[in-house]
Amino acid sequence: MKYIFVNLKRFDVPKSMGGICQFENPADWVENVIKESVKNGLGKLDDMLVTYLMPEALILKTFDELSSYKEDETATVKIGSQGVFRENVRKGGNFGAFTTNLPAAAAKNMGCSWSIIGHSEERSDKLGILGKFDPAILKELSGLKKAKACIDRMINEEVLCALESKIDVLMCVGETSEEKGEGDFETQKSRICEVLSSQLEIGLRGVKDYLPERKIVIGYEPIWAIGPGKTPPGEEYISFVSALIKDIVKSKFGFDVPVVYGGGLKEENAGMIAKIDTIDGGLVALTKFTGDIAFEPEGLRNIIEKYK
Repeated sequence: MKYIFVNLKRFDVPKSMGGICQFENPADWVENVIKESVKNGLGKLDDMLVTYLMPEALILKTFDELSSYKEDETATVKIGSQGVFRENVRKGGNFGAFTTNLPAAAAKNMGCSWSIIGHSEERSDKLGILGKFDPAILKELSGLKKAKACIDRMINEEVLCALESKIDVLMCVGETSEEKGEGDFETQKSRICEVLSSQLEIGLRGVKDYLPERKIVIGYEPIWAIGPGKTPPGEEYISFVSALIKDIVKSKFGFDVPVVYGGGLKEENAGMIAKIDTIDGGLVALTKFTGDIAFEPEGLRNIIEKYK
């Protein structure tokens, strides 16, 4: 099975307000995304799932649009949330005090079968909040490591809440430029291993209790390669890291985990990435990187063709 995740971030904001969406009404945009996805055959793929990770306000609209088509036209298209809160609605417990937060039970009730947790943007946000409390932790290596371990523990709580609510999880990991450090690739390998091992060992605690009924996929994001003008890693780098992630999970937790690549994945490098034996899919955001940048289902289809 190959997994293609599409993180639509805040691509619903129209150009007139500073975003990239060609539609003024986000509901019209969602309708077009699903319509074009069906038109391009994304719901009829063999041994492959495409999951749209939606902003919370658009989850129900996306579910309704998918439901308006015949099941055989959308069988391989799923809906996911862009994270869940680290606490959940429970019988006999907290039933609704989650203002501004999305408990996993609510995401499930809206139609989500997946959630992305620990995305680099989420990790950055949490680190920024901790830095507001104590700016010194962002400047000292020991403090920074403690802060990131704290974030890993929160991410683990989110992962467990999602699994508890019968939501499958895409958990993201990745190293920054500072964590990767200087030197050649051979020199960097041990530092990369240290960072990813910590993220995985903390983030995946307790997940085996929910397997095999639920699914866990690891999304690898080389944070140092994300953003305009950045150069994604090559085949050797991605091969090493994806194999490393699989080895860590197998040795520490005793199960095999699919690994997908995110971070500069585009049509131009999808073919190279898809041929790597230890890669099981991709995490996509934009599909058009020149001119009016955008996400387009047709561009997604072109990427998917490389993974078949």
